[in-house]
Amino acid sequence: QLQFVESGGGLVQPEGSLRLACTASGFSSRSYALGWFRQVSGKEREGVASISSSDGCAYYSDSVKGRFTISRDNAENTVYLQMNSLKPEDTAVYYCAGGLIPTMEEVLYDYWGQGTQVTVSS
Repeated sequence: QLQFVESGGGLVQPEGSLRLACTASGFSSRSYALGWFRQVSGKEREGVASISSSDGCAYYSDSVKGRFTISRDNAENTVYLQMNSLKPEDTAVYYCAGGLIPTMEEVLYDYWGQGTQVTVSS
């Protein structure tokens, strides 16, 4: 079964940091663009960051630019999201996904993880 498995979520204080990891299971994610999305209950899922398969170019939403960094380790079949200077409004369930092109459009992604909760609170 092809799937992604996220880890690294949890509770963190404002201005703190977390690193999320997402590992592909059952297939190699090397040829896929990879993205991170987040969703707050009752709201639409929002694209946060994406990274291409070919040259590793990264793209970010305005809300996280300068604070979050997406990276990938193809040898480990894993994509990471380093989150710094976290704010309460970053609280959400974070999902990783794989698709053909790096984009913030969730409909263009084929494979999804189950999500991991990130809570930013004092």
